Amino acid sequence: MIMNSEAKIRYNRHLILDGVGLAGQERLMAARVLVIGAGGLGCPILSYLTAAGVGRIGIVDFDEVDKSNLQRQVLFRTEDIGKNKASAASKHLQALNPLVTFDAIEERLSNQNALDLFEQYDIIIDGTDNFSTRYLINDAAVITGRPLVYGSIYKFQGQVSVFNYKQGPSYRCLFPEPPKPGQIKNCSEIGVIGVLPGIIGTQQANEAIKLILGIGEPLSGKLLIYDALNASSTVLKVDRNEATIKKVIDQKADFLTFDYDRFCGMNTKIESDQIDPQDFSDLLNDGDHLIVDVRELWEVPELIGDNVLQLPIDELKAKIETLQTVKKIVLVCQSGVRSKQIKEYLETTYKMNNLFELAGGINALKDLT
Repeated sequence: MIMNSEAKIRYNRHLILDGVGLAGQERLMAARVLVIGAGGLGCPILSYLTAAGVGRIGIVDFDEVDKSNLQRQVLFRTEDIGKNKASAASKHLQALNPLVTFDAIEERLSNQNALDLFEQYDIIIDGTDNFSTRYLINDAAVITGRPLVYGSIYKFQGQVSVFNYKQGPSYRCLFPEPPKPGQIKNCSEIGVIGVLPGIIGTQQANEAIKLILGIGEPLSGKLLIYDALNASSTVLKVDRNEATIKKVIDQKADFLTFDYDRFCGMNTKIESDQIDPQDFSDLLNDGDHLIVDVRELWEVPELIGDNVLQLPIDELKAKIETLQTVKKIVLVCQSGVRSKQIKEYLETTYKMNNLFELAGGINALKDLT
């Protein structure tokens, strides 16, 4: 690849750096990296890979920019609210470095598209925030033989590792089984300090660049744990489990039909005590149902209806006697996690049998629009 004068000026600090130089920069410019998720982790990953001059970057994200994203997803601006994240990110990144080619993939990663997508890129980077997608990404990376740069965040703590690299371990070697449903919540339920995705995402970008250049010691066989509250880092050893990896490869034929949501304990069907999001709007202003929104008062969007009672968790106990007299109650939260837990609590503690929950919470309603 012939580097023109514009590229030589732009990448000057790499060209004069021992360990990169002209040959290294040309490797970066020839590299193809797929980033899954353009959220908190994806934004710093994408920004630094773009600035470094990675030649082709794929961005997978079906979601739209929400105002609550702006606290940490620093690629986006207020005017991006409502736009697809992959498309909006691609536009901003192209302005940062027009020498890079971007593929904005405005769809959800799935069994049906993962293998074909992964085969088009050299390195996969996981910037997602849910377990079912992480296991899907891991299995697709193992099947296609692609190295995977992993990152995750939780409140004030983050993790980084490199999987499936030169006979190293996979994500399943570290986490053979997903946690029980509701055991570990995502940031929409418990929050996250805004700078943490930047710290972890930048580490992920660094690992990807090291893999491309063939320099340093990648975090293969290691899990870096960072604590933002005391600025401490811990590195744990991760061993490769041959049987685990062989099982994924042997079950390649079943990949297209494997239910990752069910594997991770996520309900894929509407139960008898759940309200289908498509039917929920019919219940607003319906006198037969009391809709109890257990979210905090500041959470959005606000539910509007004559039969809507906003009752945060801390205020529930004071209203128990009133709730027990209602014929049908529909509990609502942001993603369905809190409403499910509250429903179980009320049924166990107060023997209430008049409770339903909105499947998937408010987020499921947004998916319908």
